[in-house]
Amino acid sequence: MSPTRIIIDCDPGVDDAAAILMALGSPELDVLGVTTVAGNVTLSATLTNACRIVGLARRPDVPVMAGARAPLLRDQIFGKYAEIGAFPAHLVGMGRVEPAAENAVRFIARMAWAAARTQSPLTICAIGPLTNIALALRLHPEVARGIRRIVCMGGTFQAPGHASRWAEFNMLADPHAAAIVFDSGVPLVLFPLDVTTKALFTERHVAAFRASGSEGGRALANLLTEYDRSDPARYGRLGGPLHDAMTVAWLLRPGLFTGRPARVEVQLTGPANGQTFADFAAPSPRVAVMTGVDEPGYIALVSERIAAAGRAGHRGPGAGTQKGKAE
Repeated sequence: MSPTRIIIDCDPGVDDAAAILMALGSPELDVLGVTTVAGNVTLSATLTNACRIVGLARRPDVPVMAGARAPLLRDQIFGKYAEIGAFPAHLVGMGRVEPAAENAVRFIARMAWAAARTQSPLTICAIGPLTNIALALRLHPEVARGIRRIVCMGGTFQAPGHASRWAEFNMLADPHAAAIVFDSGVPLVLFPLDVTTKALFTERHVAAFRASGSEGGRALANLLTEYDRSDPARYGRLGGPLHDAMTVAWLLRPGLFTGRPARVEVQLTGPANGQTFADFAAPSPRVAVMTGVDEPGYIALVSERIAAAGRAGHRGPGAGTQKGKAE
Protein backbone atom coordinates (compact mmCIF):
# COMPACT_ATOMS: atom_id res chain seq x y z
CA MET A 1 0.00 0.00 0.00
CA SER A 2 1.31 3.45 -0.92
CA PRO A 3 2.02 5.86 1.95
CA THR A 4 -0.68 8.39 2.78
CA ARG A 5 0.30 11.79 1.36
CA ILE A 6 -0.07 14.53 3.96
CA ILE A 7 0.68 18.18 4.61
CA ILE A 8 1.19 19.21 8.24
CA ASP A 9 -0.13 22.72 8.93
CA CYS A 10 1.07 23.80 12.36
CA ASP A 11 2.20 26.45 14.84
CA PRO A 12 5.00 24.73 16.82
CA GLY A 13 4.53 24.50 19.94
CA VAL A 14 5.61 21.50 21.97
CA ASP A 15 2.78 19.17 20.97
CA ASP A 16 3.14 20.28 17.33
CA ALA A 17 6.77 19.17 17.59
CA ALA A 18 5.62 15.76 18.81
CA ALA A 19 3.18 15.42 15.91
CA ILE A 20 5.81 16.41 13.31
CA LEU A 21 8.39 14.01 14.73
CA MET A 22 5.82 11.23 14.88
CA ALA A 23 4.80 11.73 11.25
CA LEU A 24 8.40 11.85 10.06
CA GLY A 25 9.10 8.65 11.98
CA SER A 26 6.24 6.80 10.25
CA PRO A 27 6.88 5.07 6.91
CA GLU A 28 3.11 4.84 6.33
CA LEU A 29 3.04 8.63 5.82
CA ASP A 30 4.56 10.65 3.00
CA VAL A 31 4.95 14.17 4.39
CA LEU A 32 4.79 16.48 1.38
CA GLY A 33 5.54 19.59 3.40
CA VAL A 34 5.25 21.35 6.74
CA THR A 35 3.44 24.69 6.64
CA THR A 36 3.43 27.13 9.53
CA VAL A 37 1.01 29.75 10.79
CA ALA A 38 1.13 32.25 13.63
CA GLY A 39 -0.53 30.79 16.70
CA ASN A 40 1.23 29.51 19.79
CA VAL A 41 4.02 31.95 18.94
CA THR A 42 4.72 34.46 16.16
CA LEU A 43 5.05 33.31 12.56
CA SER A 44 8.82 33.76 12.55
CA ALA A 45 9.10 31.59 15.68
CA THR A 46 6.78 28.87 14.32
CA LEU A 47 8.86 28.76 11.14
CA THR A 48 12.13 28.50 13.08
CA ASN A 49 10.72 25.80 15.34
CA ALA A 50 9.38 23.75 12.43
CA CYS A 51 12.73 23.98 10.61
CA ARG A 52 14.53 22.78 13.74
CA ILE A 53 12.15 19.86 14.29
CA VAL A 54 12.37 18.70 10.67
CA GLY A 55 16.15 19.01 10.96
CA LEU A 56 16.11 16.88 14.10
CA ALA A 57 14.29 14.20 12.15
CA ARG A 58 17.03 14.33 9.48
CA ARG A 59 14.54 15.08 6.71
CA PRO A 60 15.94 17.93 4.59
CA ASP A 61 13.79 16.61 1.73
CA VAL A 62 10.64 17.92 3.46
CA PRO A 63 10.01 21.61 2.66
CA VAL A 64 9.02 23.96 5.48
CA MET A 65 7.12 27.15 4.61
CA ALA A 66 5.69 30.20 6.35
CA GLY A 67 2.08 31.22 5.83
CA ALA A 68 -0.31 33.64 7.52
CA ARG A 69 1.18 35.89 10.19
CA ALA A 70 -2.20 37.01 11.59
CA PRO A 71 -5.82 35.80 11.78
CA LEU A 72 -8.39 36.70 9.13
CA LEU A 73 -10.40 39.23 11.14
CA ARG A 74 -9.97 39.08 14.91
CA ASP A 75 -7.23 40.69 16.99
CA GLN A 76 -4.21 38.43 17.27
CA ILE A 77 -3.62 36.29 20.34
CA PHE A 78 -0.75 33.96 21.16
CA GLY A 79 -0.35 30.87 23.31
CA LYS A 80 0.77 30.32 26.87
CA TYR A 81 4.50 30.33 26.10
CA ALA A 82 4.49 33.10 23.49
CA GLU A 83 7.20 35.06 25.27
CA ILE A 84 9.64 32.19 24.72
CA GLY A 85 9.37 32.33 20.93
CA ALA A 86 11.72 29.95 19.15
CA PHE A 87 12.81 26.79 20.94
CA PRO A 88 16.13 27.43 22.75
CA ALA A 89 19.11 25.72 21.18
CA HIS A 90 20.08 24.04 24.44
CA LEU A 91 16.78 22.11 24.29
CA VAL A 92 16.56 21.13 20.61
CA GLY A 93 20.07 21.74 19.25
CA MET A 94 21.22 23.98 16.44
CA GLY A 95 20.50 21.67 13.51
CA ARG A 96 17.76 22.83 11.16
CA VAL A 97 16.63 22.83 7.55
CA GLU A 98 16.36 26.07 5.60
CA PRO A 99 12.81 27.29 4.93
CA ALA A 100 11.46 27.16 1.39
CA ALA A 101 10.63 30.44 -0.34
CA GLU A 102 7.09 29.49 -1.36
CA ASN A 103 4.24 30.84 0.73
CA ALA A 104 2.46 28.14 2.74
CA VAL A 105 -1.02 29.10 1.50
CA ARG A 106 0.06 28.87 -2.12
CA PHE A 107 1.81 25.56 -1.43
CA ILE A 108 -1.33 24.03 0.10
CA ALA A 109 -3.47 25.32 -2.77
CA ARG A 110 -1.00 24.19 -5.44
CA MET A 111 -0.58 20.70 -4.05
CA ALA A 112 -4.33 20.23 -3.53
CA TRP A 113 -5.14 21.54 -7.00
CA ALA A 114 -2.63 19.11 -8.52
CA ALA A 115 -4.09 16.30 -6.42
CA ALA A 116 -7.57 17.13 -7.74
CA ARG A 117 -6.35 17.01 -11.35
CA THR A 118 -4.74 13.59 -10.84
CA GLN A 119 -7.68 12.32 -8.73
CA SER A 120 -5.30 11.50 -5.88
CA PRO A 121 -6.48 13.76 -3.06
CA LEU A 122 -4.17 14.41 -0.14
CA THR A 123 -4.75 14.72 3.59
CA ILE A 124 -4.03 17.75 5.77
CA CYS A 125 -3.09 17.45 9.43
CA ALA A 126 -4.27 20.78 10.83
CA ILE A 127 -2.78 21.34 14.28
CA GLY A 128 -2.73 25.12 14.53
CA PRO A 129 -5.15 27.95 13.79
CA LEU A 130 -6.87 27.24 10.47
CA THR A 131 -5.91 30.49 8.70
CA ASN A 132 -3.65 28.96 6.05
CA ILE A 133 -6.17 26.29 5.12
CA ALA A 134 -9.09 28.73 4.97
CA LEU A 135 -7.13 31.04 2.67
CA ALA A 136 -6.11 28.14 0.43
CA LEU A 137 -9.71 26.93 0.18
CA ARG A 138 -10.82 30.40 -0.91
CA LEU A 139 -8.26 30.61 -3.73
CA HIS A 140 -10.06 28.16 -6.05
CA PRO A 141 -12.85 25.55 -5.86
CA GLU A 142 -10.44 22.84 -7.06
CA VAL A 143 -8.53 23.11 -3.78
CA ALA A 144 -11.34 21.49 -1.78
CA ARG A 145 -11.66 18.70 -4.35
CA GLY A 146 -7.98 17.89 -3.92
CA ILE A 147 -8.25 17.31 -0.16
CA ARG A 148 -9.39 13.85 0.90
CA ARG A 149 -9.85 14.93 4.51
CA ILE A 150 -8.62 17.38 7.12
CA VAL A 151 -7.59 15.78 10.40
CA CYS A 152 -7.78 18.63 12.86
CA MET A 153 -6.94 19.24 16.50
CA GLY A 154 -9.31 21.87 17.82
CA GLY A 155 -12.44 22.77 19.70
CA THR A 156 -14.06 21.55 22.85
CA PHE A 157 -17.62 20.52 23.66
CA GLN A 158 -17.85 19.37 27.26
CA ALA A 159 -14.29 19.86 28.53
CA PRO A 160 -13.42 23.37 29.74
CA GLY A 161 -11.55 25.55 27.28
CA HIS A 162 -7.87 26.21 27.77
CA ALA A 163 -7.70 29.56 25.95
CA SER A 164 -10.88 30.96 27.49
CA ARG A 165 -13.63 29.51 29.64
CA TRP A 166 -15.38 28.19 26.54
CA ALA A 167 -12.79 27.94 23.78
CA GLU A 168 -9.84 25.82 22.73
CA PHE A 169 -6.87 27.87 21.46
CA ASN A 170 -6.86 26.96 17.75
CA MET A 171 -10.53 27.90 17.42
CA LEU A 172 -10.20 31.10 19.45
CA ALA A 173 -7.09 32.23 17.57
CA ASP A 174 -9.01 32.39 14.26
CA PRO A 175 -12.69 31.43 14.53
CA HIS A 176 -13.52 32.90 11.12
CA ALA A 177 -10.98 30.61 9.47
CA ALA A 178 -12.43 27.65 11.37
CA ALA A 179 -15.92 28.52 10.11
CA ILE A 180 -14.67 28.53 6.50
CA VAL A 181 -13.04 25.12 6.94
CA PHE A 182 -16.07 23.60 8.69
CA ASP A 183 -18.32 24.86 5.87
CA SER A 184 -16.00 23.87 3.02
CA GLY A 185 -17.53 20.47 2.36
CA VAL A 186 -14.19 18.73 2.94
CA PRO A 187 -14.59 15.77 5.34
CA LEU A 188 -13.05 16.47 8.74
CA VAL A 189 -11.85 14.33 11.61
CA LEU A 190 -11.83 16.52 14.72
CA PHE A 191 -9.89 15.97 17.93
CA PRO A 192 -11.33 18.30 20.59
CA LEU A 193 -10.01 18.74 24.12
CA ASP A 194 -12.69 16.26 25.23
CA VAL A 195 -10.58 13.41 23.80
CA THR A 196 -7.02 14.82 23.75
CA THR A 197 -7.06 15.24 27.52
CA LYS A 198 -7.94 11.57 28.05
CA ALA A 199 -4.36 10.45 27.30
CA LEU A 200 -1.68 11.85 29.60
CA PHE A 201 2.08 11.52 29.39
CA THR A 202 3.84 11.25 32.74
CA GLU A 203 7.44 11.66 33.83
CA ARG A 204 7.95 7.97 33.07
CA HIS A 205 6.99 8.52 29.44
CA VAL A 206 9.21 11.60 29.19
CA ALA A 207 12.13 9.53 30.54
CA ALA A 208 11.41 6.92 27.85
CA PHE A 209 11.57 9.61 25.14
CA ARG A 210 14.95 10.69 26.51
CA ALA A 211 16.26 7.13 26.56
CA SER A 212 14.98 6.29 23.07
CA GLY A 213 18.30 6.85 21.34
CA SER A 214 16.91 9.36 18.83
CA GLU A 215 17.64 13.07 18.60
CA GLY A 216 13.92 13.74 18.29
CA GLY A 217 13.14 11.77 21.45
CA ARG A 218 15.77 13.62 23.48
CA ALA A 219 14.62 17.01 22.20
CA LEU A 220 10.97 16.26 22.96
CA ALA A 221 11.92 15.11 26.47
CA ASN A 222 13.82 18.37 26.96
CA LEU A 223 10.80 20.41 25.82
CA LEU A 224 8.35 18.50 28.01
CA THR A 225 10.65 18.89 31.01
CA GLU A 226 11.16 22.62 30.44
CA TYR A 227 7.50 23.35 29.69
CA ASP A 228 5.69 21.03 32.08
CA ARG A 229 2.16 20.19 30.84
CA SER A 230 1.02 18.36 33.97
CA ASP A 231 -2.06 19.84 35.64
CA PRO A 232 -3.55 17.51 38.27
CA ALA A 233 -6.16 20.09 39.24
CA ARG A 234 -7.53 20.06 35.68
CA TYR A 235 -6.98 16.43 34.70
CA GLY A 236 -7.49 14.75 38.05
CA ARG A 237 -4.19 12.87 37.87
CA LEU A 238 -0.53 13.38 37.03
CA GLY A 239 0.60 13.87 33.46
CA GLY A 240 -0.13 16.13 30.53
CA PRO A 241 -1.57 15.69 27.02
CA LEU A 242 0.10 15.83 23.62
CA HIS A 243 -2.98 17.13 21.83
CA ASP A 244 -1.68 17.43 18.27
CA ALA A 245 -0.07 14.00 18.04
CA MET A 246 -3.54 12.42 18.04
CA THR A 247 -4.10 13.59 14.46
CA VAL A 248 -1.07 11.62 13.27
CA ALA A 249 -1.95 8.63 15.46
CA TRP A 250 -5.42 8.46 13.86
CA LEU A 251 -3.88 8.30 10.38
CA LEU A 252 -1.70 5.40 11.51
CA ARG A 253 -4.16 3.47 13.69
CA PRO A 254 -7.70 4.84 13.56
CA GLY A 255 -8.88 1.85 15.60
CA LEU A 256 -7.35 3.47 18.69
CA PHE A 257 -10.16 6.03 18.62
CA THR A 258 -13.94 6.19 18.73
CA GLY A 259 -16.11 9.04 17.54
CA ARG A 260 -19.47 10.28 16.31
CA PRO A 261 -20.51 12.10 13.13
CA ALA A 262 -21.74 15.65 13.61
CA ARG A 263 -22.15 19.07 12.12
CA VAL A 264 -19.80 21.51 13.86
CA GLU A 265 -20.05 25.29 14.05
CA VAL A 266 -17.99 27.94 15.83
CA GLN A 267 -19.04 31.12 17.62
CA LEU A 268 -17.56 34.19 15.89
CA THR A 269 -18.29 37.05 18.28
CA GLY A 270 -18.94 37.94 21.90
CA PRO A 271 -17.66 36.48 25.16
CA ALA A 272 -18.01 32.92 23.80
CA ASN A 273 -15.91 33.71 20.72
CA GLY A 274 -14.22 30.52 19.51
CA GLN A 275 -16.64 28.16 21.25
CA THR A 276 -17.53 25.10 19.16
CA PHE A 277 -20.96 23.46 18.92
CA ALA A 278 -21.74 19.96 17.66
CA ASP A 279 -25.09 18.78 16.31
CA PHE A 280 -24.91 14.99 16.44
CA ALA A 281 -28.39 14.67 14.93
CA ALA A 282 -27.70 16.81 11.86
CA PRO A 283 -28.38 15.29 8.43
CA SER A 284 -25.35 14.62 6.20
CA PRO A 285 -22.71 15.42 8.83
CA ARG A 286 -19.18 15.96 7.50
CA VAL A 287 -17.23 16.00 10.75
CA ALA A 288 -16.22 12.89 12.69
CA VAL A 289 -15.82 14.15 16.26
CA MET A 290 -13.48 11.91 18.22
CA THR A 291 -14.76 11.11 21.70
CA GLY A 292 -12.67 8.20 23.01
CA VAL A 293 -9.09 6.94 22.90
CA ASP A 294 -7.25 3.77 23.87
CA GLU A 295 -4.79 5.58 26.14
CA PRO A 296 -2.15 2.81 26.50
CA GLY A 297 -2.25 2.07 22.77
CA TYR A 298 -1.95 5.73 21.86
CA ILE A 299 0.97 6.37 24.21
CA ALA A 300 2.76 3.26 22.94
CA LEU A 301 2.34 4.36 19.32
CA VAL A 302 3.58 7.89 20.00
CA SER A 303 6.58 6.55 21.89
CA GLU A 304 7.44 4.09 19.11
CA ARG A 305 7.32 6.66 16.32
CA ILE A 306 9.08 9.43 18.27
CA ALA A 307 11.90 6.98 18.89
CA ALA A 308 12.18 6.36 15.12
CA ALA A 309 12.36 10.05 14.18
CA GLY A 310 15.92 11.27 13.83
CA ARG A 311 17.46 7.91 14.66
CA ALA A 312 20.55 7.14 12.63
CA GLY A 313 19.61 5.04 9.63
CA HIS A 314 15.91 5.95 9.67
CA ARG A 315 14.59 7.30 6.36
CA GLY A 316 11.00 8.11 5.58
CA PRO A 317 9.23 7.15 2.33
CA GLY A 318 10.32 10.32 0.53
CA ALA A 319 13.83 10.71 1.92
CA GLY A 320 16.37 11.39 -0.76
CA THR A 321 13.87 13.02 -3.13
CA GLN A 322 12.77 16.62 -3.34
CA LYS A 323 9.28 17.12 -1.92
CA GLY A 324 6.72 19.80 -2.62
CA LYS A 325 6.45 19.33 -6.38
CA ALA A 326 3.05 18.67 -7.91
CA GLU A 327 2.90 15.26 -9.45
